Amino acid sequence: MDSYDAPESTPSASSRPEDYFIGATPLQKRLESVRKQSSFIPTPPRRKIPQCSQLQEDVDPQKVAFLLHKQWTLYSLTPLYKFSYSNLKEYSRLLNAFIVAEKQKGLAVEVGEDFNIKILSKSQLPSENREGKVLWTGWFCCIFGDSLLETVSEDFTCLPLFLANGAESNTAIIGTWFQKTFDCYFSPLAINAFNLSWMAAMWTACKMDHYVATTEFLWSVPCSPQSLDISFAIHPEDAKALWDSVHKTPGEVTQEEVDLFMDCLYSHFHRHFKIHLSATRLVRVSTSVASAHTDGKIKILCHKYLIGVLAYLTELAIFQIE
Repeated sequence: MDSYDAPESTPSASSRPEDYFIGATPLQKRLESVRKQSSFIPTPPRRKIPQCSQLQEDVDPQKVAFLLHKQWTLYSLTPLYKFSYSNLKEYSRLLNAFIVAEKQKGLAVEVGEDFNIKILSKSQLPSENREGKVLWTGWFCCIFGDSLLETVSEDFTCLPLFLANGAESNTAIIGTWFQKTFDCYFSPLAINAFNLSWMAAMWTACKMDHYVATTEFLWSVPCSPQSLDISFAIHPEDAKALWDSVHKTPGEVTQEEVDLFMDCLYSHFHRHFKIHLSATRLVRVSTSVASAHTDGKIKILCHKYLIGVLAYLTELAIFQIE
C-alpha cells in the first residue's frame, strides 16, 4: 500500500547549498568532503524509542520553557565557517550594526550564551530598566549530531538545525547576516509524509505519566478547484493500545512497525467511511509529545521528551544538508 511519500535521500535542486554559491568557496569544498566521508543511511530501518530527557540539574527551567509550546519553523543550516562561541557578544554588536545598515528602525538583537537569538523592539521611552518586547526568537541546535561533526574540520562549526519563531522577514534578516558572515546557507526544512509517520509512531510509543492530548492526523486530498483536508482524531489511550498491538521490538521502532501502525489506521478509517487514505497525503500529526506539519512547523509539548524530538529533527536537518 502506497500510504505515504517515499523517503527522500537528497534535497530538491532548489534547496541544494551549492546552488547558492559562485566558485569553490571553503564551504563548498568542505561539504563535498563531508558527502564523500559520510556514512549516514538516509532511512534507518529502526530507531530507538525516545526516552525521557535526562536534563542536567543546572539547566535553567526558563531555557526549557523557551522551547516549549511555541510554533517553530524549521531550517537546516550548512556548517558555519570561522564561527567562534567566544565571540557571541561581538556577534550581537555586529548584528545590531547590520540592522541599522538595513534601515530596520526600532529593532535590537541579543545573542544569548546558549546561542538563542532574540529580536526586540526598542523602547519608545528611554529607561535603563525598560526591556523591549520580544518580536522574534531563534535557536541553533545540534543534538547527537556527532557523526557529522567527526567529518567537519576545525574551521567549521556544525549547528545543522535552526528553529525560528516569529515573522519570516525577521528570519530573513538574521539568515542574511549569518550567510554573509559565515559562508553558510539556511534552507527551509520540510517534513515529508514518510517522516511524519515515523514521528507519529515514535511519539505514540513514548510512555506518558498521563495522556492529555488527543492523537490527531491530517491528510490533504488534492482536488480542483481547491484541496480538501481530512482529519482523524484518536483518543491517546486507544492510539497507544494500537501501537502496543503492532510493536514487537523492545526499546526500538522499526520500519515494519511504522508501516503496520499506519496501515491499521487506514484500514479502520476505510471500514467506517469507505475512504482510501492511501490516496491522500499525510500533512500533520499531533500527539501529547509534539505536533508537526509538513511545511516545517513544529510545536514541542512535553519537556520529558524534548531531547528526543530535537535529536530526530537534527537528523532530518543533517540529511537535508547531505
